[in-house]
Amino acid sequence: MRYLKYFLAALLLWGLGGCAEPEYDRANSAYIVLKTPALKYADMGFVYENRSSVKVEIYGSGQVLMRLRISKDSVCMSQLQCLSKNAFNAQVLNSNYPPDTIENIFRGKTVFNDTGISTKSNGFTQKIKKPGKYSIEYSVLNNEIVFRDTINEILIKVIKQ
Repeated sequence: MRYLKYFLAALLLWGLGGCAEPEYDRANSAYIVLKTPALKYADMGFVYENRSSVKVEIYGSGQVLMRLRISKDSVCMSQLQCLSKNAFNAQVLNSNYPPDTIENIFRGKTVFNDTGISTKSNGFTQKIKKPGKYSIEYSVLNNEIVFRDTINEILIKVIKQ
């Protein structure tokens, strides 16, 4: 009976640990602009990264205004339900974007499989156009990430401090 108590206690601790938030390897404070037809946020925040996920938090008056958790398969926004990356693109960005677009932007990686890339000594730029679908200018230079789609009126900007 005594061992059963220890086993149940260990099982409970293990189960609660599964609900804990993952540890992040990198945390950067940043000025973040997230402007789409569905969302409009612009304020100071943090971008947290580890190998498997990215978390973005935007603050206003010391309170979290918006939280975005991006994992391998899904995007969770604040307290709303999680969506697949394709569903997130369809609802928030553009359904024509590849699934990993939002994650790659916040990680400062290339999008659309390096389409239209021009490398610089301090980063890269990309110009990606598909008539009637999107017209994207994306740059990662120094500590500034700017993703702009003029057709879909999307602006994502991350200026790391």
